[in-house]
Amino acid sequence: MKPYTYLLINFLTIIICFIFSFDKRIKFNKHFPAFLKASILVAIPFIAWDVWFTAYGVWWFNTDYTTGVVLLGLPIEEWLFFICIPFSCVFTYFCLDKFFNLDWAESFNTIIVFVSVIVCVLVALLNYDKTYTFVTAVVTTLTLVFLHFFASVRWIGKASLVFFVLMLGFIPVNGVLTGSGLESPIVNYNSAHFLNVRILTIPIEDAVYGYTQFLLNIYMFKIFQRSANHEK
Repeated sequence: MKPYTYLLINFLTIIICFIFSFDKRIKFNKHFPAFLKASILVAIPFIAWDVWFTAYGVWWFNTDYTTGVVLLGLPIEEWLFFICIPFSCVFTYFCLDKFFNLDWAESFNTIIVFVSVIVCVLVALLNYDKTYTFVTAVVTTLTLVFLHFFASVRWIGKASLVFFVLMLGFIPVNGVLTGSGLESPIVNYNSAHFLNVRILTIPIEDAVYGYTQFLLNIYMFKIFQRSANHEK
């Protein structure tokens, strides 16, 4: 079972959401094409980031927990991660937005963006020598600036609320990847390249990284959703 640990994590992350996608009240399966286009497009820069950091030694993978299939220096499980995790996140956002009125959270868009950008800029300036911390802070800043000031999206507050809910799943999943309950972590980090501030075993940068990836997946998903609706 040990070589299939990371694969099993991916499977357990997606399977319940995938099954409920076909529920008649949800019908998320109709949005599979939009999701796949969005997730693949967003995955491209994040996988490039992953490949770079792995080659540079910012992080590395414990092959005891993977099947041994490697592409561009990354385990195949890591590639699947960029489909499985976004699927569960986008599905959760879709359901919560569908069944609950979360529009009130839109009033927090500006404050969330400004506070987040200020914090990220300060963190980047004070930790320019820590690669993971610096790059994560810069990418998050650019993402929020783009979404708020250029794309003018109205759902950042709503998405931020949903991401807070998603942390209930993020902590156990990323916790296992970073060593919770295992003899050793699946993903290991070079302490010279991050703040060494952790949520249990999870580097704080992972949460910010996940937040940015989530926002971009929602943004692209909505674009392809609208495109599909216009084609009908």
